[in-house]
Amino acid sequence: MHKDFFIYQAQTTKFAAGFEVERAEGSYIYGTDGKKYLDFVAGVSANTLGHSHPKVVEAIKEQADKYLHVMVYGEYAQEKPVALCKLLAEATPDPLEITYLVNSGAEAIDGSLKLAKRYTGREEIVSFKNSYHGNTHGALSVSGNETHKREFRPLLPLVSFIEFNNENDLDKITEKTACVILETIQGAAGFLVPENDYLIKLKKRCEETGALLILDEIQPGFGRTGKLFSFEHFGIVPDILVMGKGMGGGVPVGAFMSSREIMETLSHSPKLGHITTFGGNPLIAAASHATLKEVLESGLMEQTGEKEKLFRELLVHPKIKNINGKGLMLAVNLGTPEYTLEVAKKCMEKGLIVFWQLYRNEYMRISPPLTISMEEIRQGCQIILEVLNEK
Repeated sequence: MHKDFFIYQAQTTKFAAGFEVERAEGSYIYGTDGKKYLDFVAGVSANTLGHSHPKVVEAIKEQADKYLHVMVYGEYAQEKPVALCKLLAEATPDPLEITYLVNSGAEAIDGSLKLAKRYTGREEIVSFKNSYHGNTHGALSVSGNETHKREFRPLLPLVSFIEFNNENDLDKITEKTACVILETIQGAAGFLVPENDYLIKLKKRCEETGALLILDEIQPGFGRTGKLFSFEHFGIVPDILVMGKGMGGGVPVGAFMSSREIMETLSHSPKLGHITTFGGNPLIAAASHATLKEVLESGLMEQTGEKEKLFRELLVHPKIKNINGKGLMLAVNLGTPEYTLEVAKKCMEKGLIVFWQLYRNEYMRISPPLTISMEEIRQGCQIILEVLNEK
C-alpha cells in the first residue's frame, strides 16, 4: 500500500508521510505497523467527535439502508438534509436562518462570494492578508498568501487585502465593496484571534457602507472554541456564515448560511445561481446532523475551556515561544519551520500525531477532537515535552 500510494495517488508535497492506516477510533489512529497513535490533529480539525464516533457511524448506516443520492441539490425534500438545516437555524442567532449545503468548505466560500455579489450588485471584495479560505479558484483568490497563489494567476479581479486586527485599514471598505470575508480566527497564519473589539468595529464599518460580512468558520466552528461558532465570543453576527470541516464528523461537507432575504437571490435572475449535484447528500447530512446534535447536547463545548487551560499549563518549555488560539484550536510556536517539522516527526515516532500550520510552519498545530480526555491531553503533552528535551 505504501508503494502504491506514491505511484497512483496524486501528492500535494514532496514529503508526504505515507503512514499506513489500519483503523481509527476515538482519539487514536491505528497503523498497519501494529501501533496506535494519539491524534492531536483530528484530520485538521475535521473529526469533531473523534474517529468513528458511534452516533455518527450509526446515522450513516441507517441512512445507507434507506437511500443514497436521489436528485440534484434543492429539488427533493429529504429527511436528514432538512433536519440538519432546521437544527442549524435553531442553534444560531438571527438573522441566520437558511442554509445552503455543499460538498466542502472551499465550495461554500465560492458560493458565499457569489451570494454577496448577487445580493449587493457590487463587484469588489475585501479580504485579509495571510488569510486562508481554500484552493478552488474563488477561494484561492480571496486567500492572502501570494506564494500559494502566484502560479495560478489570473484569479478573481477586484480583490483587495487589509491587515487582520488593524483598525486603520477599515476605511478601505467602501460603498463599492460587495463583501468583506475573513476567518473569525485566522488559521493558516497561526490561529490568530481578534483583539480590541476588532470584529465589532469591522461589522460597524460594513453596516455603514452596505457591504456584507462573511465569516469563515470552517475551522473554529462546531464547538472547537467553546461556542458552536467562534463569532459568538466576539459580540457580532455575520451576514453570511461559512462552515465545513468539523461539521461532518469525518465526512466531506460544507455549507453557507444567511437570512432568507439574502439567500433567496440565488434562486432567480438567473435561476440556479449556485448549483451542486451532491451538496445536501443524505448520507453526509445524516452524519452532519448526528455530529451537530451531539455537540449541542453532550456538554463537550462546555469542557473546551478547561481542556485549553490544561494544554497551556502543561506546554511550558524554553523552546516554546508562545501559544496562539482559543479552545482546542492552538498553535505552538517552536521558532523555526525546520525545528517544528523535526518535532512533529519525532512525536510520530513516539506515538503522537501533531502537524504544522500552512503558512507559518514554525507553529505546531494542536486541534484534537472535542472528545479528547484530560488524561489523553496529559499523555500527549508529555510526549511533546520529551521530544523538546531531546531535540
